[in-house]
Amino acid sequence: MRNRGGYGPLLRRKSVDKGKKPIMPSDSDQRPETSPDRRDLLKWTTTGALATGLAALTGRQAEAATAPGPSTGPMHRRMIGFMLAHEQFPVPELVKLGVSASRGGFDLLALSDHFQPWQDNQGHAGSAWVTMAATGAQAPRAWMGTAVTCPTLRYNPAVVAEAFSSMSLLYPGRIFLGVGSGEALNEQAATGEWPKWPERWERLVEAIGIIRELWTGQPVDHKGKYYNVTARLYDPPAQPIPILTAANGKKSMRLAGQHGDGLITDPMSWKKFKGEWQAGARDAGKNPADMPVLVEQYVVVGDKADAQRAAEYWRFGPKSWKSYFNVVDPVQIREKADAEVAYEKVTEGWPIGTDPALHIAKVKELFDSGVTIVNIHAGQPDQKRVVDFYASHVLPAFKRPA
Repeated sequence: MRNRGGYGPLLRRKSVDKGKKPIMPSDSDQRPETSPDRRDLLKWTTTGALATGLAALTGRQAEAATAPGPSTGPMHRRMIGFMLAHEQFPVPELVKLGVSASRGGFDLLALSDHFQPWQDNQGHAGSAWVTMAATGAQAPRAWMGTAVTCPTLRYNPAVVAEAFSSMSLLYPGRIFLGVGSGEALNEQAATGEWPKWPERWERLVEAIGIIRELWTGQPVDHKGKYYNVTARLYDPPAQPIPILTAANGKKSMRLAGQHGDGLITDPMSWKKFKGEWQAGARDAGKNPADMPVLVEQYVVVGDKADAQRAAEYWRFGPKSWKSYFNVVDPVQIREKADAEVAYEKVTEGWPIGTDPALHIAKVKELFDSGVTIVNIHAGQPDQKRVVDFYASHVLPAFKRPA
């Protein structure tokens, strides 16, 4: 039976199936006495997962709370997240930033999952899963997940299923898994393999199915085109984990709608291919209006010089999904970006300045376009400045009065 709970009504909790008592997640929850029903887990879409999980998340009045309360946090159906960029900062610093962002009022922490940085001058590439585990204990209100993990080459899908299931036992109702088809700088660099786009997406679709099967906690005997898994996950998730699928092109947006519980993308791709994603979701019998859309929005809190400095680290951006994702060497990506991409093109669409109205308008613009999760990504070195500015001047504009 398809879940009818719906993503939208965060102010009321609904069960996965009519007549069942909803799971009320909290940080103090132990593993359920009985595993979730296999059919519920396989059929689960983010519509139900977020209706229960995010209601608990945003309803906390204090970080130390151990039980959910009424949702009085972000606006109805809308959340603002903060990007923890493993390419640019080391894990200990990212943990501190994540805790600070959560305490400042950000509802979600998204973590890049890389084996190498996009550009060598970014300088880092720590383990996102380690950061999530360390951050969650100190930021008990934050909903956390990767943007994105590639569960096909560098990671086996069975290992991804195990890791995120364990994460959900630590932080029930607060974990999502963002997945994508990968980049050469990660997958080819770590494995020597980098198949063509059609195969990468075939692998991704098969991997998503394996992960969902393992999350049921039942024995799995999968003999597929790319993976063979004969196993049982003995510690299944505390409750279903939504899978958000990343896409940036016309074909991938439709596939993401078909196979994901929600979408991760950028503002331009959302504007150009929103209809493709919606059509893909409808093709799979889902209502796109009930599915979350996470869009990564770059910002700069500062002046033009601050923006130019940020652009030096993220100069590859305009061509990341046009050609650079096929380049295995971060040094080569930086050199190509320096030669091919103007600063003005990098910062196009970024709100730059210290006027709160500018940043509020950009977030509102995305919400009005149908985005449900605006994920703030500050490319500048001074991340604390951005967290403090948004906490004081931007986030309050999107909070409902208690």
